[in-house]
Amino acid sequence: MTATTDGSSGPLQPRAASATKAAKATKATKTAQVTEFTTGTRADAPSGPPSGPPDARTALDRAVAHLLERQDDAGWWKGDLATNVTMDAEDLLLRQFLGIRDAATTEAAARFIRGEQREDGTWATFHGGPGELSATIEAYVALRLAGDAPDAPHMEAAAKFVRAQGGIARARVFTRIWLALFGWWKWDDLPELPPELIYLPKWFPLNIYDFACWARQTIVPLTIVSAKRPVRPAPFPLDELHTDPANPNPPRPRAPANTWDGFFERVDRALHAYHKVALRPLRRAALKDCARWIVERQENDGCWGGIQPPAVYSVIALHLLGYDLRHPVLREGLASLDRFAIRREDGSRMIEACQSPVWDTCLATVALADAGLPADHPALVKAADWMLGEQIVRPGDWSVRRPGLPPGGWAFEFHNDNYPDIDDTAEVVLALRRVEHPDPELVDTAVRRAVRWNLGMQSRNGAWAAFDVDNTSGFPDRLPFCDFGKVIDPPSADVTAHVVEMLAAEGRSHDRRTRRGVEWLLAEQEPNGAWFGRWGTNYVYGTGAVVPALTAVGIPGSHPAVRRAVRWLESVQNEDGGWGEDQRSYPDPEWIGRGASTASQTAWALLALLAAGERDGRAVERGVAWLAGTQRADGSWDEPYFTGTGFPWDFSINYHLYRQVFPVTALGRYVHGEPDLTGSRAPREA
Repeated sequence: MTATTDGSSGPLQPRAASATKAAKATKATKTAQVTEFTTGTRADAPSGPPSGPPDARTALDRAVAHLLERQDDAGWWKGDLATNVTMDAEDLLLRQFLGIRDAATTEAAARFIRGEQREDGTWATFHGGPGELSATIEAYVALRLAGDAPDAPHMEAAAKFVRAQGGIARARVFTRIWLALFGWWKWDDLPELPPELIYLPKWFPLNIYDFACWARQTIVPLTIVSAKRPVRPAPFPLDELHTDPANPNPPRPRAPANTWDGFFERVDRALHAYHKVALRPLRRAALKDCARWIVERQENDGCWGGIQPPAVYSVIALHLLGYDLRHPVLREGLASLDRFAIRREDGSRMIEACQSPVWDTCLATVALADAGLPADHPALVKAADWMLGEQIVRPGDWSVRRPGLPPGGWAFEFHNDNYPDIDDTAEVVLALRRVEHPDPELVDTAVRRAVRWNLGMQSRNGAWAAFDVDNTSGFPDRLPFCDFGKVIDPPSADVTAHVVEMLAAEGRSHDRRTRRGVEWLLAEQEPNGAWFGRWGTNYVYGTGAVVPALTAVGIPGSHPAVRRAVRWLESVQNEDGGWGEDQRSYPDPEWIGRGASTASQTAWALLALLAAGERDGRAVERGVAWLAGTQRADGSWDEPYFTGTGFPWDFSINYHLYRQVFPVTALGRYVHGEPDLTGSRAPREA
């Protein structure tokens, strides 16, 4: 894969060449389509409300042209998905463990890792963030594998930081697991995770379906690793990363026995004792069944769940059970990981934790339609064709909680049939309804499936989560093993808002299930007027999603909840006219609504204000001026800041297409007015 100068990625392979029905556009055709839009020669140029100042129209035209140029010939869009250097470090450690690490890959990865090091010698988990212990340890070890000497200044600075933070002993569990694979940490000093977990019935606490899908896919292979406790020869010692090499894991006081933490600490000690006396026939059967569970969930492209961590641990687990690297399952698994690599012009190699073509494509389609592109424009029809080909029509892990629900969702990635998500499904429907497709019945059929599936995935409290229903057990997050990010998937305001907005567009504003979602959203509003952003940073994202959803179902801009949201957004607008919110807003209330202005977050705020009827307000005027004034000559925006969220605070994401699709959407709605998708559409049975 080749990276372009604006962060977009070169071609990937979607699930099948037949996924799109539209003919591949030639470069000349694409250029003509861009020229037609930006020169205003369309026969059906939009009419309606005043189109705003010339700067806004000019910025919008440039941005649309740039976005059209980035569409793949197959119909999809995809921007780079940047996280942090632990992805790259763990890729090298995996290759070292399997004995397949080569010099060229090592140097390319090391070049990227070195380039991400901060001046104080540490590595952060998001742009501008503070040094982070586990990321710094993993980056340091990767550079040692690449040959960087421990007495080099940049390495000494990193090691000094690690020791000051308590050394390896204070790193998260996942980091210490990687080190245990080479004897740099003791398996006995890690939380125990027995493979017999696979046998816990679905009604029993801590069964694998109590965990979120991303955690479930990681935990099952790690139970195999935990049972096998492999140790490969360490290529060098890591004494410099301990506060006391003679005592690398000094004892820590236990939590009181009458607390949940104390209870689970003692359960973990009992599981360590069980490891020594586990019944061999039962252990062998559990390992075999875990392996079967893993293999059954491998996707057509060789990956697991479309994300890097489960793929990495699944490869290790199966290899430990005797799968040869030439076995089709492992061969395809390793090949899938190579497709997560982005090679940059400087020779460096960055690993994506995930890829986001469905999400990027539906957001780009919404953006271009709201920017005034004709509904039958070839780019939109081609995108719709590709999205229609990506709908998932077979059951997945979600069926465990909803066994009678027919499938019909969309996933986030190219290949992830086991784990469609509710958020993508809602946004794809909103995108498809903006396109005048030559086969409207095909679209209607897909949308009916999707609406039925989304409605069926509503949780008991009336809201929606990302992947599962009622995945809210309080136990998984308390396990000693689970010290990194959320391992459950409770409903969130942003996902619920997108579903509510979609249901409104489908004529279901008065459906009791929609109203329950609205009631939940109103109850979740913070005292300051904002909504928490689970999958985007943070309250600006949540508020930018909820207000358009509320107004879509008919709540007026004068409603007290909408007024509170408007006042909050106005209060956190930056002096330059933009909006920004730092990742530190998750753990530290002082950062809520604070941060350098970014294109995506400014657009989110504008989407909320426009939906609330504030088009002519001063805050909107300043926000639009900021977008127009910071746009690059090629129609794009710079955005080094991380405005996406994997796990609040623990795992931050920079979606490189966010800086484009959301400003286009906001400017489009400013210039052309709010979209009206409801028309005379009557609700259909779902």
